[in-house]
Amino acid sequence: MTQQANPVVSKITDGSTYLGIEFGSTRIKAVLIDGDHAVLASGGHNWENRLEGGFWTYSMGDVFAGLQDAYAKLAENVEKTYGVRLTRVGAMGVSAMMHGYLAFDKEDRLLAPFRTWRNTTTAAAAEQLTARFDFNVPQRWSIAHLYQAMLNREEHVGAIAFLTTLSGYIHYRLTGEKVIGIGDGSGMFPIDSFKLAYDEKMMVSFQQLVEEYGFNWNISSVLPRLLPAGAPAGSLSLDGARLIDPSGTLESGIPFCAPEGDAGTGMVATNAVRQRTGNVSAGTSVFAMLVLEKALARYYTEVDMVTTPAGDPVAMVHCNNCSSDIDAWIRLFGEAATALGAEFDENTLYQTLYQKALEGVPDCGGIMTFNYVSGEPVTNLDEGRPLLFRKPDAAFTLANVMRAHLTSACASLRIGMDILAAERIGLDAMTGHGGFFKTAGIGQKIMSAALGTPVTVMETAGEGGPWGMAVLAAYLKNQSHYESLSDYLTARVFRGAKGVTVSATEEEAAGFDAFITAYKKSLSVERAAVQVY
Repeated sequence: MTQQANPVVSKITDGSTYLGIEFGSTRIKAVLIDGDHAVLASGGHNWENRLEGGFWTYSMGDVFAGLQDAYAKLAENVEKTYGVRLTRVGAMGVSAMMHGYLAFDKEDRLLAPFRTWRNTTTAAAAEQLTARFDFNVPQRWSIAHLYQAMLNREEHVGAIAFLTTLSGYIHYRLTGEKVIGIGDGSGMFPIDSFKLAYDEKMMVSFQQLVEEYGFNWNISSVLPRLLPAGAPAGSLSLDGARLIDPSGTLESGIPFCAPEGDAGTGMVATNAVRQRTGNVSAGTSVFAMLVLEKALARYYTEVDMVTTPAGDPVAMVHCNNCSSDIDAWIRLFGEAATALGAEFDENTLYQTLYQKALEGVPDCGGIMTFNYVSGEPVTNLDEGRPLLFRKPDAAFTLANVMRAHLTSACASLRIGMDILAAERIGLDAMTGHGGFFKTAGIGQKIMSAALGTPVTVMETAGEGGPWGMAVLAAYLKNQSHYESLSDYLTARVFRGAKGVTVSATEEEAAGFDAFITAYKKSLSVERAAVQVY
């Protein structure tokens, strides 16, 4: 397509576009949008975490190699589609998996391999901090990883000068700014949503622990500075531009919005930052987030208190396991089909097996599965063992097996969400995004049965977090015309947006209830598997 024939070209050449890059659990993705928030181009890079030395981790070399590959594919997409090279954008931002532990000394040397959200090695620290703060501190949170390292007397702790998340570290390397979006920051340390700051009382309490251990650093100087959505967060340095694009084509000086976590970008991507709205993100992990009108009556270890990218309080139920075991079974079925001579692509395989699940009976016909590839704090398991077992008289069909896998993927989430239901949290709308919802209507139907509410998937949900990050970059440049992030999303981004809403039938909801009753009783089987194998 020629430059003159395409009106999008001028937007690209004059920099009136916005770039979001998100580091998900299995994929790094870059998305370029225009001023109307329409996707112009994208690029991606697949990667996997590794279990090394007892910790789930990614190497920093893989982080930046993946960044360069995803961006290079985006730039190639732009040039191929529009006939021009991408040299600049109006604003940009990076997001990544929340939580975890990245600790550096004063020379910016990484002191320990990156410990991701998936690790369940901080039970003692999380329990002690929860009691100390009278506030739920999940095992995934950065402060739990830090305190566990203190409890373990790990040698590196005394040298810590900077602690951050993956998004915060990448942002620092690209801009030189040690900042973090308040949503991602709420996965590091408890937040005071009224002051948009780390909770002062808890900071003082933790500093007392630091001094008891004899360290000469202060927690307030170690944590990154919090920024709400719309706040300037530095600009792309020359070194940062070369780190993204070694070819030298991308220009420095591009404004950055605050780095955010994947939970925050999920809220943006589903227009779920206003009170009484919620969203559920389902992929490698699954989590639901409800924006609250008021604080919970008390803390619950199954519920995290985090914030929107604007700093409003959010109740979050986070489960470490969702689709990984489904993926493994689908690969197995694909191998069987290939051995029989069938020809198909991956998309067809997934669609066929997901659709088959809807032919299964709502309670899964006496088949029980646990999708625990890793530990699951919601059900108090530090390790996981994927399991499938059944009653002797179970209806052991492909449809029931697939339905059981999809139902199990939502089961731990349901256990946590039952707590919020008992608290009578107001909820007007629930939206979904992530790979679990890619096959139209299927994941929504199962999730609706699990949550007892209709689930909407919007047209934009396919781009998910990186698109949400690009929208936050656009908000950085356009916020002056709107009172809040929620107003901007409603008036500019989602005005006229289309989506599909799916509701489970009464029979399907009752079937899920029967399954979850059996699931809770069967947790003893999962615990025994962890102990003996």
